[in-house]
Amino acid sequence: MFETLLVNILFLILPVLFFAVFFENHINIFNKWFIVIVSSISMSLCMLYPIQLEIGFIFDLRYIPFIIVALYGGHKMVFPLYLLLNIYRMIIGGEGTMQSFLFSTVIFIAIPLLSKTFNKSATRTRLIMGISAAVFTMGLYLMVLSSFFDELTHGYWLLVFSALTTHIIVIALNLLMMERILFNIKSRENFLHSERLHVMSELSASVSHEIRNPLTVTKGFIQIVKESTNINSDEKMYLDYSLNELERAENILNDFLAFAKPQSAHMVHDTMVKEVEYVKNILMPYALMYQVDIQCRFNSSLKIRYDKNQMQQCLINLCKNGIESMKDVGGTLLIEGYEQDRNMMISIKDNGIGMTNDEILQLGKPYYSTKKEGTGLGMLMVYGTISKVKGEIRVESKKGKGTTFLITIPTKNK
Repeated sequence: MFETLLVNILFLILPVLFFAVFFENHINIFNKWFIVIVSSISMSLCMLYPIQLEIGFIFDLRYIPFIIVALYGGHKMVFPLYLLLNIYRMIIGGEGTMQSFLFSTVIFIAIPLLSKTFNKSATRTRLIMGISAAVFTMGLYLMVLSSFFDELTHGYWLLVFSALTTHIIVIALNLLMMERILFNIKSRENFLHSERLHVMSELSASVSHEIRNPLTVTKGFIQIVKESTNINSDEKMYLDYSLNELERAENILNDFLAFAKPQSAHMVHDTMVKEVEYVKNILMPYALMYQVDIQCRFNSSLKIRYDKNQMQQCLINLCKNGIESMKDVGGTLLIEGYEQDRNMMISIKDNGIGMTNDEILQLGKPYYSTKKEGTGLGMLMVYGTISKVKGEIRVESKKGKGTTFLITIPTKNK
């Protein structure tokens, strides 16, 4: 029995090992479906090699990969496992086939309902939810099984103890491994992003004085030449083009300069209420151009230390992007501020064109933008500013439904 249990544990660890070896760099749809396939194989092997107790009972660990995929992927991703489980059980046949179908259907409906909450929770909460789901599944299974007995013997209670203990230990082991892999992926991405921000900051500091001065001098001379009466209309037109391009270069340079280190003269320790009100007021005319209504609800009294100018520019970039995403249909830009676990939470929500998952993953990378005329430096500046206050940005978006940027900033006295 013990040897079979170890083999079953190996079957269940296979999806985690495949994920860690082949797909630990990033997570996308293909990777998820590959895990579904490997989990299906794992579940089939558990059913093929069940655990035989010395008292004559047998049980298997088929529902562990089922529960894990249901929690991480929801109904859509666990459906193939549901089909495979019931097809395999019908092929085996025998007594209890219909009961197995009804039981698996209940589990298929119930467990994935936790998926949304599960994926938003912390590691400890996920572990508790996973173990609870396993206990619920096996508890319900054992209750159904008890209906086949006229009397619950010592052997049945030994089966209860063995099944529950095994499922709790094995699912906890699998979830801990999965969470560790996901934590490593997130830590590596955060490190790489921090390195990109550091390089951009150093670059900004080095080019600020080197480029701004010649641009200013060149722009001044062109403006002087433009006022001359010795040039014709075509030459003035060329000078206008030159001035426009110089102004565009200055705007790009300003985006670069936003990555410079916070200036001590601009550092404040406040609740950010003034910054949010300032951003709302300055963008109101721009929003009206696109029939967008800006609504603001800020109820946080927590204070943080930040660069006032950079934080204002950060919020302006996010709000401006939200307004521009609604420029064809209009809508509402909602800015909310509230407290959660001694963290300052800022939510910026629009009902614009939205983004795909791939587009969300690219946000904050240099020169990536969803706008044709965009440079991507605005969003890079946003991520850089939030990183400097030890904050995090979570993005939720659906194509055609809108986007929500949720900023979490820890306070000093946390």
